[in-house]
Amino acid sequence: MLLEINNLSRRFGGLQAVSDASFSVSQGMIKAVIGPNGAGKTTLFNLISGTLPPSSGAIHFKGQPIHGLPPWRIARLGMARTYQNIKLYPGMTALENVMVGRHCRSRAGFISGMLSLPWTKKEENASRAVAMELLALLDIADLAEVEATSLAFGQQRAVEFARALAMEPELLLLDEPAAGLNIYETAEVARLITKINGQGITVLLVEHDMSLVMDISHEIAVLSFGEKIAEGTPAEIQHNKEVIRIYLGEDDA
Repeated sequence: MLLEINNLSRRFGGLQAVSDASFSVSQGMIKAVIGPNGAGKTTLFNLISGTLPPSSGAIHFKGQPIHGLPPWRIARLGMARTYQNIKLYPGMTALENVMVGRHCRSRAGFISGMLSLPWTKKEENASRAVAMELLALLDIADLAEVEATSLAFGQQRAVEFARALAMEPELLLLDEPAAGLNIYETAEVARLITKINGQGITVLLVEHDMSLVMDISHEIAVLSFGEKIAEGTPAEIQHNKEVIRIYLGEDDA
């Protein structure tokens, strides 16, 4: 199992954001986490990626415990993340933004960069080549030299995906990748996520767009008020009475 979450909880004072949640993510799958606003989905992502420490419970990635590790150590183990709000660097091209993602795989530091040592230039050229390959993979190589923040919203999301892939992740966490996108951009993001998964990269996503989730996910976990209330295939989740009640407010007849 690539990722295992066991009895995970996180409290903020008197607020229980995540409560005793357990589920796993198998190598090679696309798994979605869904739930109403305030269900604890983003907090769960923050716990997995190391942004927040858990109050209790355990997280294992590739068989080793990662709960309590800082984000940079988790990233080096092979996990990358994007955020609901796109975070690209203004004044930098799409290519330069993707190259930033190579930092955790780079040996060069501030001093060696200032000295322009021969090996640092070689490493920079290698990072540039990898970044171009990733832009090509996501069908935006023609935008490499365009300032990233001037791109259309959907194209910015693709650049963000490429930057995350530059970290060479085995597991990619996507926090609401379709947020703010129109129907056509959402369809393109769904295509890109499927394409990324086709490269052998496992994907765990939080998403509100149910059409996207049902179309591309292999498994779905459902949270409500921080608790996991259901888990299964898209077909199983669509027919789960508790999930229907939570989303539609319907009572059993």
